[in-house]
Amino acid sequence: MRSALRSIAAVFVGFVAASVVMMVIETINGRVFYPDLAKSAEGVTDRETIRTLLATAPVGAFFVVLIGWILGSVAGGWVAARLAARATIRHGVVLGGLLTLAGIANNLMLPPPLWFWIVSLPVMLPAAYAGSRLVPAR
Repeated sequence: MRSALRSIAAVFVGFVAASVVMMVIETINGRVFYPDLAKSAEGVTDRETIRTLLATAPVGAFFVVLIGWILGSVAGGWVAARLAARATIRHGVVLGGLLTLAGIANNLMLPPPLWFWIVSLPVMLPAAYAGSRLVPAR
């Protein structure tokens, strides 16, 4: 029982770590690289307006988001594997699967262009796996 709780906690903390890294990079994206885009999206809740904003967003803005998702997945995979008692790689893969599901949910809520779906979703699982591989064997 204790091992199962530790595994769940490891994946949860890894998810939080991944989310924090992703949010920090996306905040930098909006405040440093593309402040005009962030300003025009501020407070917008209408789905069609969001769709229009994303359709006109520069490719670079999506690229920075993609980099954030990759780095967040690597960091989360590392954290999950580091905190796991055993089967460290498996914890990274589970986290990668959860992050992929979260990416699907994000893309459904804020519909990006089709190319971003194709490019973004296959990266989180391998990135989390890579992060879990960075943890030295015990």
